[in-house]
Amino acid sequence: MIVVEQLSKIYPLPEGEELLAVDHVSFAVNAGEVYGLLGPNGAGKTTTLRMILGMLVPTSGWAAIDGFRSTDAPDEVKRRVGLVSASSGVYQWLSVREMLLFFADLYGVAPETAEARLTSLSQLLGLQEFLRRRCGTLSTGQKQRMHLARALIHDPPVMLLDEPTLGLDVLGSQVINEYITLLREEGKAVIVSTHHLDEAERLCTRFGLLHRGKLVNEGTLEELQSQTGCRTLVQMFLQLANLGPQLAVAAPQPAS
Repeated sequence: MIVVEQLSKIYPLPEGEELLAVDHVSFAVNAGEVYGLLGPNGAGKTTTLRMILGMLVPTSGWAAIDGFRSTDAPDEVKRRVGLVSASSGVYQWLSVREMLLFFADLYGVAPETAEARLTSLSQLLGLQEFLRRRCGTLSTGQKQRMHLARALIHDPPVMLLDEPTLGLDVLGSQVINEYITLLREEGKAVIVSTHHLDEAERLCTRFGLLHRGKLVNEGTLEELQSQTGCRTLVQMFLQLANLGPQLAVAAPQPAS
């Protein structure tokens, strides 16, 4: 469903220098999997997600959704993906209901289907009490719930979640966690990038650990425990921080 092959991104810096933000990253996510793309700030997580979606052009390598490469068929990729990002904005003067139906129309969802999905998502995510409020008046947590509904309004087979629980309280986070579980049960392919490592341990079926743009470890929690000698994702993160230079040298090199 999601295939990432030798994906790299280089940004030019002043005085002719370059920043290698993503370094030959490869992984795949099948239908029904929740893949945790994890790493410290600056590891390359968001850049990777943006290249998968087609928002950024990779320097080399490629990403594909359902057989469509993001560089060759970006519109087909976007039709098949729902994106939730902590940096997403809102249309201040639209109500939540108007904004969700507007995005449904952009994706070509029939009006009666859009209304049915709006009702279902509102119940699931607790949007009923502020559906008619303007988006500019919402709290951070309410906006994040709306963004999740917006990403799901066209019922995509693939979900990319970049810090989906940011700004939510305990109850709000639990709603998101339950929905991610439901997405997996419905057979969707999901990538979750989050700093909430305890949530990631509970929700994700496999993990990829990024450090300085490289995918240094990948596998189930049990496989990562065997590879790293750590019991928890928190311990693995601390190991990345303490052993960064060694891990960067020892990371798997791209095939020639």
